[in-house]
Amino acid sequence: MAIEFTDKIRRLPTYPTAGGYALDGFAMLASNEAPFGPMPGVVEAAAGAVLSANRYPDPSNMSLRRALAARYDFAPGRIAIGSGSCDILLSGAEALLEPGAEFVYAWPSFSVYPHMAAATGANAIVVDLDENHRHDLDAMLAEVTAATRLLIVCNPNNPTGTSLPLAELEAFVAQVPRHVCVLIDEAYCEFSTLDDPDDSIALARRYSNVVLLRTFSKVYGLAGLRVGYALCGDERFRVAVEQVRQPFFCNSVAQAAAEAALLRQDELTRRIEETVANRLTLVEGLEELGLDVADSQANFIWHSLGDGDEDEILEGLRARKILIRSGRALGRAGWARTTVGTASENRRLLDALGELV
Repeated sequence: MAIEFTDKIRRLPTYPTAGGYALDGFAMLASNEAPFGPMPGVVEAAAGAVLSANRYPDPSNMSLRRALAARYDFAPGRIAIGSGSCDILLSGAEALLEPGAEFVYAWPSFSVYPHMAAATGANAIVVDLDENHRHDLDAMLAEVTAATRLLIVCNPNNPTGTSLPLAELEAFVAQVPRHVCVLIDEAYCEFSTLDDPDDSIALARRYSNVVLLRTFSKVYGLAGLRVGYALCGDERFRVAVEQVRQPFFCNSVAQAAAEAALLRQDELTRRIEETVANRLTLVEGLEELGLDVADSQANFIWHSLGDGDEDEILEGLRARKILIRSGRALGRAGWARTTVGTASENRRLLDALGELV
């Protein structure tokens, strides 16, 4: 007789990883990682933390929470830390959702969201993006009921890169009943030119049911260390997600590296400016190839692949040592998500696509 697993295991979808790990010489444009290494001082801080690796990390993450509090003028008690932002997403789902509860999110969007409903047994209410690849806030609001516990807006949205102006988002939040946790996933907010990324923090100050989710994985270049954080309208959200997780969920090296990275705001600005400039050049090149391109406010671009076969194009790119992300795996066949790389990587991609599409 074989061992038996829970129904949850049968419900859970497999997360569509990009692949391409440990491949030398490849243009890694599939996982929305930064093409830059850690910022100055970060490696030294991480190395210093390794010297105390025989000790458990601070389970309260207090030093990092205080550093984030100083950066954003936000109460440290209302800042949650996670092993990447996914950790907070999945813990938030466990704390908020259960059979009979409803969870509203858009699609295509971040691939972890379907896991949250499947893992908790909640009812997933999935709302299509509009014709411009953006969240349809009116349609999402219409799906909110007394059973709704969680509603997520990914802004900028992954995989489409589209973003909603803060004024639209605030008008929406004002209409959502207060029993619904509105989690705004802002993993890519630093790359948006629509609004100052610091301006949305007012939503978490003003509305107790709002949670802003951010990460050190992208613009800070720390994807390999896994550090995310949330600015919570209510301290009880932080307490709840910590209750459902294992202790010591963020290691000491990651905490030290993230705190050191926060001190490099000038370098952060330089990286953002370079990424946005490269994004504009890449968009122009894709459009010159006749491809449809969504309006990106992130460090990646959602674009069609013309009339060619998606698998053949992706395989052709791989043969040329270039990796981008399959649109079929992210919710729309015939499209792709391409991370903005260095200027030379982007040129390689455009030259290759010119041969393939």
